[in-house]
Amino acid sequence: MSMKRIILEMGTGNDLYGEDYTKAARRAVHDALHHSSLTLFRSLGLNRDDMQVTVTIGVQKPEQVDAAAVAAEIPYGTVTVNVEMGGLNVVDEEAGTVSVIAAAGIAAFLELPDGQFTLPASTV
Repeated sequence: MSMKRIILEMGTGNDLYGEDYTKAARRAVHDALHHSSLTLFRSLGLNRDDMQVTVTIGVQKPEQVDAAAVAAEIPYGTVTVNVEMGGLNVVDEEAGTVSVIAAAGIAAFLELPDGQFTLPASTV
């Protein structure tokens, strides 16, 4: 058996007025999750709680993200959150505000028996 990446989703989120990096990160995770449908678990008889989920967040001030709050947004599996330099800060000089834009990448891994759920080489 080996761990295989079964899902990779991306999302963006923002906090336009509060300069809250955690809020922007959580919204980016919500966006990514709304692009995904995990019907494969039911279809293949797999347990979704067996997933290992890695969330990567990119923001301009990584130290201001509450990784535990971001992890709580993921409904299934064992979650790891990595916060890195990325995303955008958009400054409105006239209003004196900063809009925070976060990027999220969510990768889900599942241990699958070698050779199971693979296509023959001739169909790839």
